Amino acid sequence: MREDQIGRALLDWYDAHARDLPWRVPPQSGENADPYRIWLSEIMLQQTTVVTVKAYFERFTARWPTVHALAAEEDAEVMGEWAGLGYYARARNLLKCARAVVAEHGGQFPQTEAQLLTLPGVGPYTAAAVASIAFQQPAAVMDGNIERVMARLFAVDDPLPGSKPALKEHATRLTPMARSGDHAQALMDLGATICTPKSPACGICPLMRACAARKAGIAAELPRKAPKKPKPTRQGYVYVARRADGAILLETRAEKGLLGGMLAFPTSDWSQTPTEAPPFAADWHDPGLEVRHTFTHFHLRLALRLAEATLDTSPQRGEFMPRALFKPSSLPTLMRKAYNLSETRDDSG
Repeated sequence: MREDQIGRALLDWYDAHARDLPWRVPPQSGENADPYRIWLSEIMLQQTTVVTVKAYFERFTARWPTVHALAAEEDAEVMGEWAGLGYYARARNLLKCARAVVAEHGGQFPQTEAQLLTLPGVGPYTAAAVASIAFQQPAAVMDGNIERVMARLFAVDDPLPGSKPALKEHATRLTPMARSGDHAQALMDLGATICTPKSPACGICPLMRACAARKAGIAAELPRKAPKKPKPTRQGYVYVARRADGAILLETRAEKGLLGGMLAFPTSDWSQTPTEAPPFAADWHDPGLEVRHTFTHFHLRLALRLAEATLDTSPQRGEFMPRALFKPSSLPTLMRKAYNLSETRDDSG
């Protein structure tokens, strides 16, 4: 198959088998994709599965149907809705980007890949996806599904991540001037439903005649990946304090760093040899419980510490939030785990 034949076969397959996703418009429907919905979905989909994102996307767009609405919202409200999606820097950049689109572009997303790259939190993948899907710009979109399809289609044997430039070259060459958005989404769907990581369904693939890896009998082995380094484990302490009136001690973490700008319980440093750093002097109780969480580059183990504070307790870090104002859903997942453990301890006496 020639490259133009590959493109036609792919689009014909997509017209018949496109996934029904809440941020998409159906192929050949004549509708234009909403740049806001495409951008929002792509930010959410980074490091997260489609199944998980659907519910979050529908809640976000019901509450904030436009970029203007999202830009005008309080940070804490958006962070609360984001909780559970992880990678909270994305949520902070989501707000920064929405506000930049409103303040600097009149609420209209830029249409080119280069212009989109100037927005906060928009990297090469998101810029290409929005330019291609929302504005039909011939930008080569590269996600894990498309990398896998390219590696197999052209039998690229070099392991990831070193092979990324070669895979991008192949994808760029295949990207058509017309229907580039559908082309990109077709490749995503092909990778998600047929050209899957394990046991690819080569027998029903619309590109089977063109696939070099299938001809060589190595489709299931590609793309190869360089061995991963084992994740280190860091230790620390997390301090959950309740006042006599039910208020809970919380702080806002520094903007930079993990969980930046998020509401959290005070913690010690996270390291191999952490130092206890309680937020105020008290008889901190060790219930023998540990919060376990995994970030991208390391595992975290936080030993839980509990204390009862008096009404005149003056913490060195954080402030006591009245129980009526405290919403566990506003906490990032790590801190919700700590809260749930502390509640379990309280319930057990």
